[in-house]
Amino acid sequence: MIAAVETVDGVLLVDVEEEAVLGAGTELPATESPKVELPRVVATARSGATIVAVVERRPPLAISNDAGATWREAGGGLPAGFDVAVADDDPDRMLFAARNRLYLSTDGGTFWRSLEPELPDVAGVAWID
Repeated sequence: MIAAVETVDGVLLVDVEEEAVLGAGTELPATESPKVELPRVVATARSGATIVAVVERRPPLAISNDAGATWREAGGGLPAGFDVAVADDDPDRMLFAARNRLYLSTDGGTFWRSLEPELPDVAGVAWID
């Protein structure tokens, strides 16, 4: 599982399974952010009917598994965030970008774990594979 992370120092490639920075990348893959009618939305990501929104409040995530018809709060222990990515082939695999750290969920946003590498200030994140 490789992610591209846009930071103030440029794009970095991160191996999420090994929790290691692989080196410099060129740019984040283009993804279309879904339009979400929630207050204070920072960023959104989608895979099928699953939509995740980063919001400016605690907890910092709102997750919908029915294309935005209903929402649940998630990420109670997470810090404020800047971006989120949902894997195209597995909507349970999510990556949340905080100021200088990434958090991974493999169960649809119920539980999150911090990844080891501390990064320069993060602006965006996307799955490569």
